[in-house]
Amino acid sequence: MANSEYVEEQEASVHPVKTYGWAARDESGILSPFYFSRRMTGEEDVRFKVMYCGICHTDLHFLKNHWGISSYPLVPGHEIVGVVTEIGTNVTKFKVGDKVGVGCMIGSCRTCESCAKNLENYCPNMILTYSGKYYDGTTTYGGYSNEMVADQHYVVRIPDDLPLDTSAPLLCAGITVYSALRYFELDARGKHVGVVGLGGLGHLAVKFAKAFGLKVTVISTSPSKCKEALERFGADLFLNSHDQDQLQAAMSTMDGIIDTVSADHSIETLLHLLKSHGKLIVVGVPQMPLQVPIFTLLGGRKMIAGSGIGGMKETQEMLDFAAKHNIKADIEVIPMDYINTAMDRLSMGDVRYRFVVDVRNTLQKTMSSV
Repeated sequence: MANSEYVEEQEASVHPVKTYGWAARDESGILSPFYFSRRMTGEEDVRFKVMYCGICHTDLHFLKNHWGISSYPLVPGHEIVGVVTEIGTNVTKFKVGDKVGVGCMIGSCRTCESCAKNLENYCPNMILTYSGKYYDGTTTYGGYSNEMVADQHYVVRIPDDLPLDTSAPLLCAGITVYSALRYFELDARGKHVGVVGLGGLGHLAVKFAKAFGLKVTVISTSPSKCKEALERFGADLFLNSHDQDQLQAAMSTMDGIIDTVSADHSIETLLHLLKSHGKLIVVGVPQMPLQVPIFTLLGGRKMIAGSGIGGMKETQEMLDFAAKHNIKADIEVIPMDYINTAMDRLSMGDVRYRFVVDVRNTLQKTMSSV
């Protein structure tokens, strides 16, 4: 091990359990092998071997410090699935050998109004799975690593009917669109919902919406995605948002729209597609502020709202629903040492539809040269 890597390991070794993974050291976002540590298994903790970890667009934002809140060295990954290897003495929800997952959070205050309503994701003191500060003041590290440990409250059970690799993206992308559909009452059979963007979130939004019995229109700037939207994912209609004739024909036809796009875009056209009292729910994260055409809102009593992930109870509900309806993410499984190329491709939108790292079979091999 090189001297600089030894120093780095010493600085990260504030807990007794030696761990390894891949981390970025600065805003370049370049990932490479990294040794660090995790805490011992506490009374309420579940420790599990990481099998797969999904790659979320948020990982890219954190790696590059786009939001100004990143803490380096940074081990990303909040779509983490694996198999339990050890449990604390007070753990009742899980046993060794169970298939489990950890999503975007590993802590909250458990006392505020949001926590009391099982909405830990909106807790003012919610602790991020990575690049956050845990209760003891140490930095949190994510799932691009060989193992994970978390309080049982923030661990979910992966149903036996769901494969681990295709279920990993459900822990962020899946719960994000599921929660939006449920909370804003767009899950009632027969409603007409538009889905903007057919990417990592969008393709799962279509799948969940169809499972709820909705009429679904995919709205995209890419006509090449029409066949996939209709034939692969079962959407009812496809709308090319650059085609003015199609837009005109679709005006005032939708009860709600789930906007998954993180690129900067106008929402005025989307608002025109809504019926009166329609709801535009933004789940993507554009870099620039949205420009809101106020008269379009007033004229139809329309709503623009945002929605994040879900609380722990709802996340488990989503996974059970996905198992019942055979909802799985469409993924490209990659080895750990392909991660930087994958990030480059993700930044260009070159993925169908979610990258998932095969941690179990590829991570350890990448550490031999460190």
